[in-house]
Amino acid sequence: MNHRMASWTARALSLVAGVLLSGASCAQSVVNTPQVRAELLVHAPQGVAAGSPVWLGLSLQHQPGWHTYWKNAGDSGLPTQLDWELPAGVTPGPVAWPLPTKLSVADLTNYGFEGKTLLGVPLTLAPTFNSPTGTLEIKLKASWLVCRQECIPQEGLFRQSVPLRSSQSAHAAAFDALLQSQPQPLRNAALKAEIGTNTLRLRISGWPETWQGKAIELFPELNEVVESAAERHARSRQSRQGGVWTAELPLSAMRSTEPRKFPLLLVANVGGTRQGLQAELPVSGQWPAQAPLATPAPLAASPLAQFPTDGSSTANSPRSLPSPQSLDDRGTDLSWWGALLGAFLGGLILNLMPCVLPVLAIKALHLARPDTPAHVRRQEGWGYAAGVMLSMLALGGTVMALKAGGQQLGWGFQLQSPLMVSGLALLFTLIALNLWGLFSLDRLMPSSLGHLGSRHRGWDAFLAGVLAVAIATPCTAPFMGASIGLALGLPHWQGLSIFAALGAGLALPLLLIIHLPGLAHRLPRPGPWMITMRQALGFPMLGTVVWLLWVLGLQVGVETSSALLGLLLLLATALWALQRPSRLAHTTAVVLMLVWGVLTGWTSVRLLEPAPAAITSTPSSGWQAWTAARVRESVQAGQPVFVDYTAAWCITCQVNKRTTLQQASVQEAFAHHRVLLLQADWTRQDPAISASLAELGRSGVPVYVLHRPGQTPLVLPELLSPGTVLEALSTLKP
Repeated sequence: MNHRMASWTARALSLVAGVLLSGASCAQSVVNTPQVRAELLVHAPQGVAAGSPVWLGLSLQHQPGWHTYWKNAGDSGLPTQLDWELPAGVTPGPVAWPLPTKLSVADLTNYGFEGKTLLGVPLTLAPTFNSPTGTLEIKLKASWLVCRQECIPQEGLFRQSVPLRSSQSAHAAAFDALLQSQPQPLRNAALKAEIGTNTLRLRISGWPETWQGKAIELFPELNEVVESAAERHARSRQSRQGGVWTAELPLSAMRSTEPRKFPLLLVANVGGTRQGLQAELPVSGQWPAQAPLATPAPLAASPLAQFPTDGSSTANSPRSLPSPQSLDDRGTDLSWWGALLGAFLGGLILNLMPCVLPVLAIKALHLARPDTPAHVRRQEGWGYAAGVMLSMLALGGTVMALKAGGQQLGWGFQLQSPLMVSGLALLFTLIALNLWGLFSLDRLMPSSLGHLGSRHRGWDAFLAGVLAVAIATPCTAPFMGASIGLALGLPHWQGLSIFAALGAGLALPLLLIIHLPGLAHRLPRPGPWMITMRQALGFPMLGTVVWLLWVLGLQVGVETSSALLGLLLLLATALWALQRPSRLAHTTAVVLMLVWGVLTGWTSVRLLEPAPAAITSTPSSGWQAWTAARVRESVQAGQPVFVDYTAAWCITCQVNKRTTLQQASVQEAFAHHRVLLLQADWTRQDPAISASLAELGRSGVPVYVLHRPGQTPLVLPELLSPGTVLEALSTLKP
């Protein structure tokens, strides 16, 4: 076997890194998705200067049937988030929200927007603000949740350069309408909120004359204090006696705060237009004690019942919920020593995964050659082990550092990036072409670099170990999930020791081959068959490319995925031409490589566009999109819920779908027990799913959870079988 494969792989990785860096962050003023057209607007009628009105806004044009959310989303949903990057001396104010409407989906009531809406933000410019370029540079990262029956998280990167001395009034009508619709403070009114028996009684007198006798819509500004669907509740009522308006709202069963002031938006149709008033009612009385979470039992059954619907962390929540059980180890906590053992066994099993086995086979057969001296064999074996261990520790340290910084990441997080998926597709294409002998990187490098691998075989083996870890991340072996989940919550040295155990398990088979001659002698003898095997291994490499392109298509759309396929074809043609002896072929190769470089930079920019990210959220047939609120509501209603935490790049997930979850016997059992099937798609980064996995003590996919009304949730093993699922379903109470 060609012992230089790891060396040229490292150079290919460098080439990939250069390509990825060429796709520098690109933003624009408009982002289009199939559900929403989002646009960054600027309103500065007197130019951009201190003391002059300057407004920024995010305009959202929803497709029919779709909606986004107000600052209090209601029973479910997420408010739109705006993260501004502005020059020194420029400060953004609070979001000026339009008046929301009530959106009913099944038995839920949400607060949000349909059609076209504008979220405005005023800017304050310091008198000392100065721009050498004469422009105001605006950058915005916006994220929103757009829903119909299903919900799709989306985001956009926006940028505009606004000339300071030019009037910006093209969108004056939209901003004027937003400002005119802003709710006014309810002044000179007597306000009171009194806690009753599981209700909050509101009393307001001193209304403006134009509001007398109007039907009032209530929009609480605090989430989960009163029932969002209050108008449907039997205990909810409004009444007027003279100039006194009263309302009685049922307290939320999921109440997590006990405010002494209750901010409220009041909306009514006044003079043919919707108008709003803001009031902050002082709360009197004693908040009733929260019922124990075991009553009703369905609420305690789900660890996700404590999740805020905005996906934020609940680490500081005073409520305590039972930990989920594992089907393998019910009632037993995973210790650090148990996690070490689980990680080691998981690393061993990773060697059998289709994403790792080809690399291990190539290296093992090379080291087993009888003409390889023993000291060289040991050098390469330990070089491979060092590459595995150091890269695994680097991966674990990166994940732990990012999580400590507030990021919600886990095992395989790299493959949530379209750029990384594209880079791996390029790398595996180069590997396949090299295995077929269509090109050699030695001819593309100076001679001093071209012979580096032959002089430093340990370095070659080290890079092969790095490659093994890089391509192992789409796979999750048994015992790994709980161990890595625990590692991310432990002190750094203990967490890193678990990742080290995972690397030790991954590196052990090759170390056994080099130190146990009897085992090495059992491997097939070298011969012409090795050339055939080397060429045959090129086909699974291209099969991996096909799979990566499929993942990329789900992340960014089929057009961009097809563009990458064309780039790979162009690269293969150029490398093939470079091996031809004629000068014309070499010239053609150079031209093709230049074209490839330009198109690759353009494609990298497309990969950074966030709009099509929502494609991954469409669940499989028979499954529905996961939300924490959906789990909570279903379990409270007495319906069991099976959640499949999955990702398109997760090979284990796809195997489990085909061998277990799609089997007729399993589907029939789900139907027999009336199980709601929910799919949490983690193909692209989703903070809500990441937080849910963390609550379950997991950091990657696959994870399978059966939420059982009145019982502790059950976490199934990473590798499923029909028998495992049927056994779990048999634990449901009739």
